Amino acid sequence: MTEKSAPNKLERPVDTKTDHILGDNDAQITLVEYGSYSCTHCHAAHEVVANLRDRFGDQMRYVFRQLPIAGSETARPAAVLAEFAYEATGEFWPIHDRLMKRGPDFSDGDLDRIAGEFELSPDDVVNSEILEKAEARVKLDRRTAIRSGARVTPTFFINGRRYEGAWDEQALTEAMVGSLGHRIHSATIDFVRWGPSTGLMLLITTLLAVLLVNSPLGPTFEAFWKTKFSIGFGGSIFDLSVLNWINDGLLVLFFYVVGLEIKREFTIGHLAGIRLAALPIAASIGGMIIPALIYFMIFPTGELSHGWGIPIATDTAFAIALIVLLGDRVPIELRVFLTAAVIVDDLAAIGVVAFFYSSEIHFIFIAAATLIVVALVVLNRWNVYRPLPYVVAGFFLWIFLHEAGIHATLAGVILAIFTPTRPPGNLPALLAQAENVLLDEKGRYDEQILRHGPSEPAINQLNVIFDRIESPASKILRALEPWSSYFVLPIFAFANAGVVLSLNVIDGHMRLMAAIILGLVVGKPLGILGGAALAVYLKLAQKPSTYTWRQVFGVGAIAGIGFTMSLFIAGQAFSDPANFDSAKIAVFAASIIAGLAGTIILWKRPEESLDESSDVPNSADLTHSAANCEVDIELGDTAQPV
Repeated sequence: MTEKSAPNKLERPVDTKTDHILGDNDAQITLVEYGSYSCTHCHAAHEVVANLRDRFGDQMRYVFRQLPIAGSETARPAAVLAEFAYEATGEFWPIHDRLMKRGPDFSDGDLDRIAGEFELSPDDVVNSEILEKAEARVKLDRRTAIRSGARVTPTFFINGRRYEGAWDEQALTEAMVGSLGHRIHSATIDFVRWGPSTGLMLLITTLLAVLLVNSPLGPTFEAFWKTKFSIGFGGSIFDLSVLNWINDGLLVLFFYVVGLEIKREFTIGHLAGIRLAALPIAASIGGMIIPALIYFMIFPTGELSHGWGIPIATDTAFAIALIVLLGDRVPIELRVFLTAAVIVDDLAAIGVVAFFYSSEIHFIFIAAATLIVVALVVLNRWNVYRPLPYVVAGFFLWIFLHEAGIHATLAGVILAIFTPTRPPGNLPALLAQAENVLLDEKGRYDEQILRHGPSEPAINQLNVIFDRIESPASKILRALEPWSSYFVLPIFAFANAGVVLSLNVIDGHMRLMAAIILGLVVGKPLGILGGAALAVYLKLAQKPSTYTWRQVFGVGAIAGIGFTMSLFIAGQAFSDPANFDSAKIAVFAASIIAGLAGTIILWKRPEESLDESSDVPNSADLTHSAANCEVDIELGDTAQPV
């Protein structure tokens, strides 16, 4: 559920007629730089590029585009001067080299003197048309820079792809020659940034599990998950099957990430205010109540009635992946609505598992777990930001909850609640401090010999500054979210999704399968639509006019993709393997039907729909809309050196 990074492809391809190019147009490597003449780092990069041209020769062509930085009175005039020289004389590189060697701290009259050196008169009335063309070129470069994800200077693109590593000569060389390590790194980043990637990973591991179970290797595959794996310390031994280690242990990481995401959304995200939270919360509650009621209508009592939690869940990865694939058929505000709703859904599902699908309760261990929670509260109140105490406390909390009979994955959510957050640091002050450290280090470097890099004290100071920039909770979430999405959930699906495809599995379980399918396919969209509509009717919330009630029903249908959480709850609800297997098939079938139904409902593009609501979005809604609009051309001025 984390937001994807900025675009990483060059929005405007290199044009041999309009771009400033050094090198052979048939060169194997094209290096494009967005830079500024008033950027200190661009001047350092200028020397790096010169060395690269010496190294690669005819194999490389170099393109420079303008991205004037903010906070400098000379950045834009210098860029315009360079483009004026090109428009007036057809020559760009001589004045480009002069500006790079003279800057970045241009004093009064420097640009005029440089213009005089090249016999240029931009201010002459007769040159006004040329000046307009030069300014237009700068604006075009700035606009395409933002659209290409170039928000700092310098930003490099290698063969059309934004380079995100260090821009020293060795690192750039490795990227340009396409070393194996760099290719793997680039491919990984591209895959992770692709919206449906998490859903695709789940789909692949699920299909692989089903194929293996139904192959000659099926008995061996299933026996592996039942293999006991023991960990002992002192006089205690944890003797769990591989499957239980995954479901009770490894899945804690997933619930910890979910807990951190919930905490973020309720503090600074989509659920940070009553007006923002009311509509998706009401929709999520409706989307849980109606499926559970449908299930209870079919199984009001008996052993199978324990499965009522199966249809209340939504698989976030698959739901968001499908929404991304639908593109602009789903307005941004509707994506926000669905994301917020499934976050509430996740929180409720975790509570359902912890308190309704736990075994016999042992109060001694509950008391021990309570003491650990008190310790977490104290650590949080004392502003302890180091991760080690929380890791140790979380480990013992997991043990005590497991022994207490409460599902141990709750430890992940509790730990997330008390993972410390803090207000962001004063960024200008921190950057100034970092700059002082680097300037001092640079001065010392010239005085010493046998030095291969920054001193240890300088590195320690920079680490302290970097640590203060980001909240501990945000830092941990950023680090763990990929592991949760691309390792924990696929492993969980691989271990739990395998089911024998046989009529014997369905035989005698049609009512159970019908209860699950109806709950997810019918109950979810009706509940989400009904909950949202009731909140609007009672004036507890307001629906933005940017999406219609039909579209709300469409995302409600997509929320019927239960999968991961539904499989997890089914595993807790049914001890009988036959019931569990039939529940798996029902979840698979319901998820496919729900995905197809949601796609059909949402396929009609928003602009083709009639305005079914006259509601006016409130200011908070407009804030979310504006935050996702196309960046205006003038935002090119916000580019800053790093």
